[in-house]
Amino acid sequence: MKQALASLLVVLSLLSAAPADAEGYRMETVAAGLAWPWCIAFLPDGDYLLTLRGGDLLRVGPDGQLRTRYEGVPRPWVKSQGGLFDVLPDRDFATNAIVYLTYAHGDAAANATRAVRARLGATALEDVTPIFTVTPSKDTPVHYGGKLVQLDDGTLLMTTGDGFDYREAAQRLTSLLGKTVRFRPDGSIPADNPYVGRTDAEPAIWTLGHRNPQGLAVDGEGRVWEHEHGPQGGDELNLLHPGENYGWPVASFGIDYNGARITPFTEYPGMTAPRHHWTPSIATSGLAWYGGDAFPAWQGDLFLGALAAGGVRRVDLDGERVLGVSTVFPEIDGRVRDVRVGPDGFLYVLIDAEDGAVLRIRPAS
Repeated sequence: MKQALASLLVVLSLLSAAPADAEGYRMETVAAGLAWPWCIAFLPDGDYLLTLRGGDLLRVGPDGQLRTRYEGVPRPWVKSQGGLFDVLPDRDFATNAIVYLTYAHGDAAANATRAVRARLGATALEDVTPIFTVTPSKDTPVHYGGKLVQLDDGTLLMTTGDGFDYREAAQRLTSLLGKTVRFRPDGSIPADNPYVGRTDAEPAIWTLGHRNPQGLAVDGEGRVWEHEHGPQGGDELNLLHPGENYGWPVASFGIDYNGARITPFTEYPGMTAPRHHWTPSIATSGLAWYGGDAFPAWQGDLFLGALAAGGVRRVDLDGERVLGVSTVFPEIDGRVRDVRVGPDGFLYVLIDAEDGAVLRIRPAS
């Protein structure tokens, strides 16, 4: 793996010029030889940061050349779905060099999703500081969530999973499992979180009733979109509002893996229904809102990956309304872990594999 990472391949070969949803495009392989890439993030100088599930944080140039494999990255617990997850540069990265990372912290007996803040040095992470750890810990290596976004006010949102065996905790305000949580960059809790001041609730909770949220994005109006894995069916796309309950496991379109019904309800009073669901499940992953200029017909839409079903989906939006969902870039039929929009307006897609890759999608001309 080390040799593969040290010799990232720059292919930059034309794979397609076929139209997709009225937009002509071409696809390039920016980097290959990546062992289970999880997240891509963009730096002001044009470089990319990449996380690999096994624990590596890489800095890659726009041409795909590996610049740095950082030292000092917190060691994640790597098991099943556990590992290193997101990396997010602070909105003031150009002046403070701060990044946030999420990962599976702990061991088989007790593990949890953790967020840390660090300074990105020349060759290593510096001043690595844990700022948020999900409680209670769990003994399962699955359903971590771990997606991060930064809101306009500088606060951070992070998704947390239900741990698979602890689905009922998603409805408990005393547990941080199955939630989105909101905290400041130093880990403190904002006073306007919806449950602050209640003795029966964790003050970090922003929304509840989630299963395994692996997509989180903010649109041009500041709306927060989230998607999560259902069991066999019932992957959800949600528009999040603070304090709302998104139903799991009381309401779901999915059934359990043994064929049993989890719940008789697809909707339930007092709980917020999804804006779209995928039944059967496609295993949603990554989420990006498109606001670039490279593809005008896609402005205002969402793009996400699929793990089990493979490929990329486009969600056609009119503000808050879902007009339709389609498969784009049909030549991508493998597992997609992340989809992001770069500052150049191009789409970037991470292929989830032992020999994974970064694909760049740009206009055909």
